[in-house]
Amino acid sequence: MKPKVYIDGKDGTTGLQIYDRLSVRSDIDLLLIDEEKRKDPTERKKLMDAADIVFLCLPDAAAVEAVGLIESPTTRVIDASTAHRTDPDWDYGFPELSAERRAAIQNSKRVANPGCHATGFISVVYPLVAMGLLPRDACLSAFSLTGYSGGGKKMIAQYEAPDKDAALLAPCPYGMGQSHKHLPEMRKICGLDNKPVFTPIVDDYYKGMATTVPFHMSQMQGVSTLAEVRQKLADYYAGAALVHVADDTDTAKLYANAQAGKDTLVLYVAGNDEQFTITALFDNLGKGASGAAVQNMNLMLGFDETTGLNL
Repeated sequence: MKPKVYIDGKDGTTGLQIYDRLSVRSDIDLLLIDEEKRKDPTERKKLMDAADIVFLCLPDAAAVEAVGLIESPTTRVIDASTAHRTDPDWDYGFPELSAERRAAIQNSKRVANPGCHATGFISVVYPLVAMGLLPRDACLSAFSLTGYSGGGKKMIAQYEAPDKDAALLAPCPYGMGQSHKHLPEMRKICGLDNKPVFTPIVDDYYKGMATTVPFHMSQMQGVSTLAEVRQKLADYYAGAALVHVADDTDTAKLYANAQAGKDTLVLYVAGNDEQFTITALFDNLGKGASGAAVQNMNLMLGFDETTGLNL
């Protein structure tokens, strides 16, 4: 019998992208709610209890409420909201970080899908800390450029309006108060003692993300050259289907939308033996959201993790 899957919040940006990836698959049974009842808690509860996997594509408070509706002990949940990303009772859905994390996701009943900006930062910093190259008490900064689709339907409408404000033509740093919602997971998952100084930036293109973390080699331990850093990262992600490290010929310039439409993430190490940056290029709606959610579903259901993804 094919596993049953339900998307709670299918009409949002992330939900629609998950639906697009799943609606063409023949190895699952996608449960659909009557449009007139999509906000009816009784109907939603019935479908969630009938499903093997439920995707929550909802605001934080609504996601917490939705989890509370589920009574079936066999229903497994992937939450795309921020609500459970630092909850110790939930598994963080970034399988490439370690074999232990991958196994936890495969066996989990509750998986928190990573945030988009957090995905970029964690893909860079987590392995450096895990390998002992970067001390946990390092003081880090990062900036992350995203397309406007990351802001959801309201922001998409603002950027695509025919009479949009001229200010929207330029890059816009935001979250300037250092309280961005992804900061807690960035720090917790990487095991950092200090919060990074983080600057997210939205710009006038639809999708694609470039998250950059700058370093001084003096911050590092056990490596002294750029080539060593790149090789260590490449070794760490060796065999990963969706994350890989670019070689040193690819770093002259980077475009934030280079991975748009793909569910993969590419790391670029650039600079010199004294100062360097590591940039994660990926799609904020792919590996940064819906693609990662489908990857986690595949692992939880025992499918090949890349099934239905755009490579």
